[in-house]
Amino acid sequence: MLEGKRIGFAFTGSFCTMKEAVEQLRELKKTGCDILPVVSNSVYTTDTRFGRAADFIAEIEEICGKRVIASIKDAEPIGPKKLLDLMVVMPCTGNTLAKLYNGITDTPVTMACKSHLRNGRPLLLCPATNDGLAMNAKNIGGLMCLKNVYFLPFGQDDCVGKPTSLIADMTRLIPAAEAALAGERLQPQLI
Repeated sequence: MLEGKRIGFAFTGSFCTMKEAVEQLRELKKTGCDILPVVSNSVYTTDTRFGRAADFIAEIEEICGKRVIASIKDAEPIGPKKLLDLMVVMPCTGNTLAKLYNGITDTPVTMACKSHLRNGRPLLLCPATNDGLAMNAKNIGGLMCLKNVYFLPFGQDDCVGKPTSLIADMTRLIPAAEAALAGERLQPQLI
């Protein structure tokens, strides 16, 4: 069902989940879809203990066969040119969730999402946030009520050590993408 589909795949700065997100990007590419990569400013410029920014960018570009979109200016045409059938944000940080819900467009990823949504096409969010059951709970709840916004199934990743932390089950990307394209939520949403 994903073969030939045009999918935007955006990365935001949940650096501890980047390697898994890149693995899922690789799996998605195997379906035969055409992927347009987008990265936040922090992903594009920040080296962490989880890896160097330049290495992540090179790997993403190699998988997609395209240069990453790393500026607001380059992300804006996604909507007017109707470039995508589906937009995925994996990982989607609490910061990005809050910006999307509150209409703040100040990164390449938030611009890509806003521009894509103007066409009434699905946006699939894959949360990775330490405050999903705290300050970001209202943003997640609000986004879940919006038309054309879908979530990868998610749940607590460490209910004892990080009781407010939520993370998506990234291994369920392909069925969640297929469901979003069909206008449905992959169930169960909360795991």
